[in-house]
Amino acid sequence: MNRKFALTSLALLAFSLALPALAQPVRDARVHAAVEANRAAAIDLLKEIVNIDSGTGDIAGGNRVLEVLTPRLTALGAEIRRVPAEAPELPDNLVATFRGTGKGRVLLIAHVDTVFGPGVAAKRPFRIEGARAYGPGVSDEKAGVVNAIMALKVLRDVGFQNFATITLLLETSEERGSPGTQKLIKALASEHDVEFNLEPGDPPDNLTVWRKGSARIHIRVKGRPAHAGVAPQDGRNAALELIHQITSLSKDFPTTGDGTTVNLTVMKAGERTNIIPDAAEAIYSARYRQPADLEKIVARFRTAALATSVEGTSAEIYLDSGLPPLIQNDDVNALADRARSIYAELGKTIGASGNGGASESAVAQSVGTPALDGLGWVGGDFHTDNEWVDLNSVVPRLYLLTRLVMDAGINPPRRR
Repeated sequence: MNRKFALTSLALLAFSLALPALAQPVRDARVHAAVEANRAAAIDLLKEIVNIDSGTGDIAGGNRVLEVLTPRLTALGAEIRRVPAEAPELPDNLVATFRGTGKGRVLLIAHVDTVFGPGVAAKRPFRIEGARAYGPGVSDEKAGVVNAIMALKVLRDVGFQNFATITLLLETSEERGSPGTQKLIKALASEHDVEFNLEPGDPPDNLTVWRKGSARIHIRVKGRPAHAGVAPQDGRNAALELIHQITSLSKDFPTTGDGTTVNLTVMKAGERTNIIPDAAEAIYSARYRQPADLEKIVARFRTAALATSVEGTSAEIYLDSGLPPLIQNDDVNALADRARSIYAELGKTIGASGNGGASESAVAQSVGTPALDGLGWVGGDFHTDNEWVDLNSVVPRLYLLTRLVMDAGINPPRRR
């Protein structure tokens, strides 16, 4: 072999072997050190707020959580304002604003409400078993709340100011479809370049790039009461008609899967055992990928309501809209790519997934703000007594959120 050719070949081989190392993103050592330094405090804060009941509609509990978090945010330099809920019987929402010297405007959204009622935190307080923490709302979404606040602390610890504004919205009604916050979310999202949502990451370690929209569909049946023993023939049984309505719809929609799902969740009929029920109601949880899908679902319910089987009864359909779908598009994909690049700084890979749990990201997206979801810690068994969060995800997820905020502060995405 020609010596010159051989030397050239060896040089090219050495260069090609070096390419992966050259392409490997470099971890921000200062940020990573600050993240690790704040890990224990993050878990302590999570314990504190998990042990406060704050189910949706629990005004006292929701306010207690906000009262724990407010001085922490104030100490970090936030301008705090409490915004009354847009629906009755809900706690205020909290908006914390930080002002920097750059150009990117970043919105963080987390919710402090859970699906658990009063007294649950006392029965099932925060606990750690192995690498997992448990407790009511521990991952959905109190770990997300903590992740947002600790990311803001890390930014202060490293002296990062290269952003125009960072706004944290702590809202109090997400588990009911954000009836107390949707106008506020739209207003804030319209003023920002990007929204990062603190819902939990799906196992094993995923971002959320699509979500279904949510709605509640009510079937309300009216009948006529009568004595169940003396004159049952004079009654018009609303419960039986409700059963007919449910049966007629039972095969019309999937109950599971990545597409449209419609599930019966609540049934009510009658108050006394000796009265023919004159009223009955069923509530369905509808989840859908595209806005037009919801119109089709409701149309089918209304068609069924016209065909009653119990003479003298009537059925009416009421729609209680929740959150719209988060639609995977170029903006979402671009933000996911940024997140993958940042995770690669840790030598880690992150996946992308979607699910039927609605969130505020879809509201932000609806006004043209690029949004990325699933930026809390990794968790599972949401809305159950076994809900958990993976404590091994604290450091990488906190690093990811902190660096995403920095990246968006320096290079904000373009709004639609």
